[in-house]
Amino acid sequence: MAAGSTIYKVQLSIADMDRNYYETHEITIAQHPSETNERLMIRLIAFALNAIDRMVITKGIGGDDEPELWEKDYSGDVVLWIDLGQMDEKRLRKACGRAENVIVYTYNLKSATAWWRQYGATFARFKNLRVIHLHTEDIEKLCERSMRLQCNISDGELSVHSDRGDVTITQEQWQ
Repeated sequence: MAAGSTIYKVQLSIADMDRNYYETHEITIAQHPSETNERLMIRLIAFALNAIDRMVITKGIGGDDEPELWEKDYSGDVVLWIDLGQMDEKRLRKACGRAENVIVYTYNLKSATAWWRQYGATFARFKNLRVIHLHTEDIEKLCERSMRLQCNISDGELSVHSDRGDVTITQEQWQ
């Protein structure tokens, strides 16, 4: 955790009809000083979309040897590596070599589209890589230091509910 990080406490209730996963997670998450509220919320969304008992939110920004989230099996091998934003080829190659499966969640459609046009063909060689764009308009409005979020997932669409409002997030699979 970086000096000056802001700590958030989250009660994340997940009802994922697509995977038959129903659980409530108590999460403590640190927001790096350079991290936006939108990005912090996208980390929570990525957690909700892939939640499992062994899913861990890592250091986030500044963790060069770790993804944003990961799932390891009981022997310590990385089953799932999740990163956010626009990764460079070197980082993705490393992730695909270390993990059984890698997911990159992009957001901010304009910059993500430009990144994908530039690197998408190169990334096609990574057979264990999925790239998913999240349409997350207004997600940062739900962000507060203590959050109670209810996430409902059905047919790939995620609805997030809190006292501050509701947001619907759609996914677009790019690879």
